Amino acid sequence: MKRLSGFYLLAIAVAALPFIFPDNYFVTVVGVSAGLHAILAVSLNLLMGYAGQISLGHAAFFGMGAYTSAILTTRYGWNPWPTILVGAAFTGVVAYLVARPILKLKGHYLAMATLGLGIIVHIVIVQMGWLTGGPDGLGNIPSLSIFGWEVDSDERWYIVIGTLLMLVVWLALNIIDSRSGRALRGLHGSEVAAEMMGIDTAATKTGVFVLAALIASVAGSIFAHQQAFVSPDSFSFFFSIELVTMVVLGGMASTYGAVLGAIILTFLPELLVVFEDYEVMIFGGILMGMMIFLPQGLFIGLQELLRKLTRPKKTPATPVAEKKESSHGAA
Repeated sequence: MKRLSGFYLLAIAVAALPFIFPDNYFVTVVGVSAGLHAILAVSLNLLMGYAGQISLGHAAFFGMGAYTSAILTTRYGWNPWPTILVGAAFTGVVAYLVARPILKLKGHYLAMATLGLGIIVHIVIVQMGWLTGGPDGLGNIPSLSIFGWEVDSDERWYIVIGTLLMLVVWLALNIIDSRSGRALRGLHGSEVAAEMMGIDTAATKTGVFVLAALIASVAGSIFAHQQAFVSPDSFSFFFSIELVTMVVLGGMASTYGAVLGAIILTFLPELLVVFEDYEVMIFGGILMGMMIFLPQGLFIGLQELLRKLTRPKKTPATPVAEKKESSHGAA
């Protein structure tokens, strides 16, 4: 019930913001980027926060979806909607093929392997200029149309991406509360113990890896059509690190924490632009302070703080000695 109440509150907030702040840059422009980042962070949180599998190459799957849609629509004249499905299918196959060997690794070895995957995809995008446009990228990507309703404005993109975000959050919450979610948490706690309980750890890790890749691919396709342009810089190693930071900042193993971390890391640079040369220093200082004082993540830390503030104070019990003295005095 608590998860559903949180979901309803998030849905109300997403739906109400454009009406409360109409034509606001931070809602209809930055909010669209925050929504896409939140989708990616929620998908990565399933893999990192719940399954305990480190990934530093999540931007690669984001790029696969984006470039599949961009190439098929601009070079071959496809309708945008089928390209999203083709991109997801292509990304899912690649994720499945690399999941088995990569997920046999653990700890920093797994991190390095996923980092290598991200770098390989980035190099392929840059080098295959005849297809991907190389470092210059691809432009003139057509927008989406939903039953004749053209998604051709920031407000309409906000509606599309906000709806997709709520679907992804709903999917994540249902997975977490299911048998598969319990298997993921057991895998995170101890892989050996999970195997002793009858959980197929290899299949579980592969499944969540592919699911996270599929969600990232769909988000990448939406990103390509929303921006009408893609370039390799949008899918670099540094963006993968930024996604990991969003998950850790918001709170590992917290879907709402992933959303909160994505929103903060999307809006904070925009708010710090006024500080010009000191922007990066202040940004780094804020992140350091959050991780020092709230190591469990911002969302979980705020939850605990609110719980402490709202917890009723207990009246101290009267000591036994005082009771005896008072009884002797009365005697």
